Amino acid sequence: MTTAPDALQNSAPAAVDPVAAGDPQRFLSRDIQWLHFNRRVLHEALDPRTPLLERVRFLAIFSSNLDEFFMKRVGGLRRQIDAGVGSVPWEPMPPADLLARIRTMVLGDVELQASVYREMILPALAEIGIAILTWQELSDEEKVQTEAWYRRNVFPILTPLAVDPGHRFPFISNLSMSLGVMLRRPGESEQLFARVKVPELPTRLYQIPGTRRFIPMRQIIEHNLDDLFPGMEILKVMPFRVTRNADVDRDNDDAEDLLEHIQQQLRERRFARVVRLELTPRPNPRILRFLMEELDLKPDEIFESTGLLDYGILHQIADLDIPELRYSKWKAIVPPGMEGDDADIFSRIRGGDILVHHPYESFNASVERFIEQAAEDPRVLAIKQALYRTSGDSPFIPNLIRAAESGKQVAVLVELRARFDEARNITWARKLEEAGVHVAYGVVGLKTHTKTALVVRQEGSGIRCYAHIGTGNYNSKTARLYEDLGLFTCNPAITEDLVGLFNYMTGRSRQREYQKLLVAPVAMKRSFLELIEREIHLQTPERPGRIIAKMNQLEDRSVTDALYRASQAGVRIDLIVRGFCCLRPGVPGLSETIRVSSVIGRFLEHSRIFWFSGGRSDPLEGDFYIGSADWMYRNLNTRVEVATPVETPPLRRRLWEILQIALSDRRQAWDMQSDGAYRQRSVEGLELDDPAAIGTHQRLMTATVAHYEARIQSDSE
Repeated sequence: MTTAPDALQNSAPAAVDPVAAGDPQRFLSRDIQWLHFNRRVLHEALDPRTPLLERVRFLAIFSSNLDEFFMKRVGGLRRQIDAGVGSVPWEPMPPADLLARIRTMVLGDVELQASVYREMILPALAEIGIAILTWQELSDEEKVQTEAWYRRNVFPILTPLAVDPGHRFPFISNLSMSLGVMLRRPGESEQLFARVKVPELPTRLYQIPGTRRFIPMRQIIEHNLDDLFPGMEILKVMPFRVTRNADVDRDNDDAEDLLEHIQQQLRERRFARVVRLELTPRPNPRILRFLMEELDLKPDEIFESTGLLDYGILHQIADLDIPELRYSKWKAIVPPGMEGDDADIFSRIRGGDILVHHPYESFNASVERFIEQAAEDPRVLAIKQALYRTSGDSPFIPNLIRAAESGKQVAVLVELRARFDEARNITWARKLEEAGVHVAYGVVGLKTHTKTALVVRQEGSGIRCYAHIGTGNYNSKTARLYEDLGLFTCNPAITEDLVGLFNYMTGRSRQREYQKLLVAPVAMKRSFLELIEREIHLQTPERPGRIIAKMNQLEDRSVTDALYRASQAGVRIDLIVRGFCCLRPGVPGLSETIRVSSVIGRFLEHSRIFWFSGGRSDPLEGDFYIGSADWMYRNLNTRVEVATPVETPPLRRRLWEILQIALSDRRQAWDMQSDGAYRQRSVEGLELDDPAAIGTHQRLMTATVAHYEARIQSDSE
């Protein structure tokens, strides 16, 4: 039986003292818990049960996650320290202590990543004839081939930038890879600095023709610097990479200036403070000192690694077409009744609510088709949609434009503040406006995070509204990688709520009461707190209260305290939280009946499902909700979010199945300990074909095929 190394697996949970009400120690640090999550991602790279090329990809994902963490979180901590903040209410440690803890954890994790790459991944790749080489490992013939490619494809792009009295220190862009070069004119003692940026080309690994041998572009440039500095003596070369703060949000109370405000933020982010400088071991002291002075860096912002500085180059290896070294191909199932180009999605929805589960079921044949048919249908009068993130080649944009150009009323809520997608969303907003689409940028002071669409259609002597409410973005690319749920319905109570919600988002409606939907920030948090309290009041010794919630993150303190109260009253609570969780489970006298687990693997667990027993013995008679919001302060208080009830028994059965599969998983699931650390579950003692040993994602793929075949069989009978 293969187990994780001690670096990721604790042999036993740390002892945890009882935590009194009001004690900040009852909340774990969000940032430390996020780093624990990224460790679970890194585990996928070192787990030999993961296909080799997928392990390579997880190394890159771990690094891109860490990049985003530094951009979004570390800069904010630096600002608190610079402002003299000694402690923050309800936080378990002061900002300076937290930053020191983050550094210690990151250095350890990055070194583990490097050892996995060197000692596990490279040898495993070599066994199948794939090599990532240094310049010295190339043969003479390969060096000639590589230099010829470099002269044609890279050399013309390079722009060496010198620093001297006539040349200012160059701007170093975020996440860019650079070479710091110390030079000297022949016969002179003065040393000069120059920076060479490694181009951000799609191919940052050069593949030697006819082989599976690769060399990083950085290595090629480094060993051909004489071409860039002819006549100069090259003394030292030091690769480095910078990360800039992206936490530059400012308060904005003027919706009319929101577009300009976001554009200004993007400009500020480009030139924001550097929060991390990554280096290879034993950096040149002179170059390092120069960079620290010019970039205004402190020693604790310097991170050395014995591995790659740019693990993103490994995506090219992970993309190699070697099926036996990757996850088996999965072709999403078309939901029953939506097969064929002539399938009428509106007729299908009228026949009963539809629950779609991506990526197991096709996003293209369901969600995309919903908007496409609405744009083409002459009986459709209006389309309203909230776009938070969408893909670069999104089919939603041209369909919405076509609908507007055909005379339909089209209103789109574009969230300009979706982090790292602001520029793309600005482009889409302008294209939509140019086509006559009514574009709104959201509610003043709030981010719009809900994933909702409404179609108004003329039918007979009246109109009928059709809705899609999802847990994930309207993004065709991530829908193949992220696990999400969506509900199609024409239930008048839900569609009337959505009409009111869109009026709230695009107009000046101040609606606060809804029939069915839980809407943040007006009522969702209150409703969830009431549902938790109800479990306390309805439970009996014979029938304890029961809550199961699945989400991405859990951080809201009011919800956490409500869950603690429920646990102290005897309510059994299971939380399936993929990312960070600030609640401490299993603490005597505080959370003894709460279990927290995390599922990590092939797909990114992204759906939010909330179930409350409501005192009923049959779980399918409990209350089920799906939606776009995690139990985080920002989702419940500063964002427009929606959760919808799921009321049709067959759909409830599917949601219950999803929850039970995740809870019983012993292949991909991790259990959170009271001290915040995690232990991966073991398949020890299970048969190979035991469902619990197969893992959540494989079980759901199998279940989706079975559901489809059963439906087809039922229809044929």
